[in-house]
Amino acid sequence: MSDASYRDAIFSTPLDRVARFSFDERVVACFPDMIRRSVPGYGQILGMLGLIARRHLRHGARVYDLGCSLGAGGLALAGQLAPDAFRYTGVDLSPAMVARARETLTAECPEHAMEVLEGDIRRLDYQPAGMIVLNFTLQFLPPEDREALMTRLFEALEPGGVLVLSEKIQACDEQENAWLVERYHDFKRANGYSDLEISQKRTALENVLVPDTLDAHHARLARAGFSRSHTWFQLLNFASVVAFKDGAFKNEAFKDTASPTSQET
Repeated sequence: MSDASYRDAIFSTPLDRVARFSFDERVVACFPDMIRRSVPGYGQILGMLGLIARRHLRHGARVYDLGCSLGAGGLALAGQLAPDAFRYTGVDLSPAMVARARETLTAECPEHAMEVLEGDIRRLDYQPAGMIVLNFTLQFLPPEDREALMTRLFEALEPGGVLVLSEKIQACDEQENAWLVERYHDFKRANGYSDLEISQKRTALENVLVPDTLDAHHARLARAGFSRSHTWFQLLNFASVVAFKDGAFKNEAFKDTASPTSQET
């Protein structure tokens, strides 16, 4: 995938008018570089998907990767799980993303059951799934649509299923949020972005990417029906949450692993 990608320079020259950000052909061409230099901890989050699946995914169950972009989540899972361990369904609204994801997964994971659908995740006809992944996807949906989607995803999960939700977030405290945003811009500068690029992309994303607080995410998951959810990762203003649906499934490979009591946590 990296061989066919380019350095992100979309916002490197002054623009008379900064258009709303969209996942078009220009973004697809440089997306691996863009997300590597723009999303703190992205590689670590991908690397954990297989570990989470090993513990919580029923063997052979479906995994949905919603807003799958170029299929990096599928590649991460296929790199850690056997071909018969899961069935992967990636979904993305961008035709350009879908085309590249299909090409990449076919070439890199020929023995795994991998499909990529073009569509709106709010209107998808979901099949039962053991795991659902949303990596930096919910933040691009209108805030008023997020609760209904979480409810639908909870209903699609099998008993014992797990949902992984990674998002750009905002802090509840105004001063903390300002500090996190400033350090995030430092992170981007350290990765080669200029102040012009940072400013123009921020303008392009205004009212396109609308972040929630972690409290809002956890409350929404609880209202959808998830019995518990934990923030397992955070780096600056980017975080990942894992949510659990109660049920009978238990991975026998971990049956001898003692769960900590409330006094031990």
